[in-house]
Amino acid sequence: MEKLQKALQDARRARENALGQPPAPPQAAPVVLRDAADAPRQPAPARNAAAAQFLAPWAELIPYEPNPDYLQKQRILTLNAEPASNPFDVLRTKVFLLMQQNGWKRLAITSPNKSCGKTTTACNLAVGMSRQRENRTILFDTDLRRPNIANLLGRKPPHSIKPMLTGDIAPQDQMLCLRGNVALAMNTATVPDSTQLLLAGRTAETLDRIQASFDPDMMIFDLPPMFAADDTRAFLKNVDCAMIVARSEHTKTSQLDQCEREVADQTNVLGIVLNNCRHMRQEEMYYDAYE
Repeated sequence: MEKLQKALQDARRARENALGQPPAPPQAAPVVLRDAADAPRQPAPARNAAAAQFLAPWAELIPYEPNPDYLQKQRILTLNAEPASNPFDVLRTKVFLLMQQNGWKRLAITSPNKSCGKTTTACNLAVGMSRQRENRTILFDTDLRRPNIANLLGRKPPHSIKPMLTGDIAPQDQMLCLRGNVALAMNTATVPDSTQLLLAGRTAETLDRIQASFDPDMMIFDLPPMFAADDTRAFLKNVDCAMIVARSEHTKTSQLDQCEREVADQTNVLGIVLNNCRHMRQEEMYYDAYE
């Protein structure tokens, strides 16, 4: 427990120092973490002997077996290395390397308005990371007003995400696991007062403890559109960086500029992804839409 608490405090100090904020005093509110001996299932790969202590929580996660045909229909294209996955594979590699260079772990994905493809992008990044066997990733459905990751991946979790964020159930009882190295914290129900939950100190405490326990290389948070509600503004303080997804011929330049400014006020802007772009393939013009 002392090692876990120290890792929690170090992670919080690193994130707050990166944003120029004074470190907050540690809090002692516990999150339920079951004993690894209860029901081992599917261990994630260990990177070295010292990382073995982090295998226990991964071993308890319920395996998720995707349906490749279903994922294709939902525009989730990165389960296997194929030509259709190339754009997302390039994005995945650029995002991961840039985050490693800056020592960032937590990535938020948002958009100025709805129907830009942010959730599809988040899912493709997470599923694509499952092919990077030496790295571990956690995907969180924190679009609490319109949760959609479970629909896109074709599998509902045993519990909604709210009781996990409040610490009432263990992460091992809520999250599913793809290929042993990608955890999926999906959602099954809307949260009426979602802004309050995302602002709560207990939510931040839970995320810190999950990071300390699971030791992921990347934590991806699918957030609501910036201008849909206050949820994204409330949550950005908990991440190291954010990526903005805009949709060609749908998102206005003024909306994108305002979204970028508001994100930059809260965290680092990792970059902007332009979705639904017009492409040229040989002499034929066509639209290649991911959502």
